[in-house]
Amino acid sequence: MKPQTDPAEAEPSGAQPIAAHRFSVAPMMDYTDRHFRVLFRQISRRSLLYTEMVVAQALHHCQQAGAAGDGRARQRLERLIGFDPCEHPIALQVGGDDPALLAEAARIAADRGYDEINLNVGCPSEKVQKGRFGACLMAEPDRVAQCVAAMAAASPLPVTVKHRIGIDARDSFEELLAFVDRVAAAGSKRFSVHARKAWLEGLDPKQNRTIPPLRHDLVLRLKQERPELTIELNGGLQTLADCLPPLQQLDGVMVGRAAYDHPLRWAALDRELFGVAQPQPATASQVVRGLIPYAERWCSGGGRLWSIARHLVQVVEGVSGARHWRRQLGQAAGERTAGPEVLEAAARQLEEHGF
Repeated sequence: MKPQTDPAEAEPSGAQPIAAHRFSVAPMMDYTDRHFRVLFRQISRRSLLYTEMVVAQALHHCQQAGAAGDGRARQRLERLIGFDPCEHPIALQVGGDDPALLAEAARIAADRGYDEINLNVGCPSEKVQKGRFGACLMAEPDRVAQCVAAMAAASPLPVTVKHRIGIDARDSFEELLAFVDRVAAAGSKRFSVHARKAWLEGLDPKQNRTIPPLRHDLVLRLKQERPELTIELNGGLQTLADCLPPLQQLDGVMVGRAAYDHPLRWAALDRELFGVAQPQPATASQVVRGLIPYAERWCSGGGRLWSIARHLVQVVEGVSGARHWRRQLGQAAGERTAGPEVLEAAARQLEEHGF
């Protein structure tokens, strides 16, 4: 299930391909589902995409029940971790603190054809904390190390970790370094670091993305202190121009909301960050039209078009008529019987206006 090379995007003779983690789209609950990931593939073929966080215990229950013949459990498992081959390279992000369950998740990810598995040690939500995983695990580096070791032993996939620079009052560089060292020794060599600490009490997840100050300097220092590790920066990167300076010193950048809210802002991504020879960056109409074959497959299998179309509202922005186009698309795609013809009409409208 690995992606085929597009001849138009082939590397120059003798060139070494640039690792996908040079640019990745962060895992975001309710946003980075399979439909948005296919949408973003119309913009970038090379970047690394992540699933929404999937709880390891939920994977276990679905896998066990499905193996016992429960059709609904198999369907739920497909909803949780199913993906289209065009989404490669793709990482499954999991949440949990049980090494055995996480090892099982790693085996499932490998069997399903994922390119890597990532452990969430960054989410600060109250619900996640009650499950004893996410950012609160930064207070338990030994536990995280046990989880990573179990995952690494269970499958051949790379095991990576996404985490914060600290939590609450535990936010010194020394504590960050000790956490990374302990987890690296267990088998993870790549770390996606959200350059804000998390307040586990008093701030909700949205506030934790904006109120704690950005500390890019700590991530840069981490790379300087541990050059043998692969370090990616997450947090505060809004444009391609924002990504260029950190990429001079770090191995990769990860972008979240800005990739979802402004997808065409990244249209030149493969050319600028991966050196791909693109005739022209993708346009809004090309993105919509590129989704039609996928929508045909999805709708023919009983899926609703709205699941795909809801992600398109930000593809056209800042131009005359954008609001009217979004309203028309929303109304047409919201019909229960809507099919790919809605996207065909939407793409044609955009083409007529040169978008």
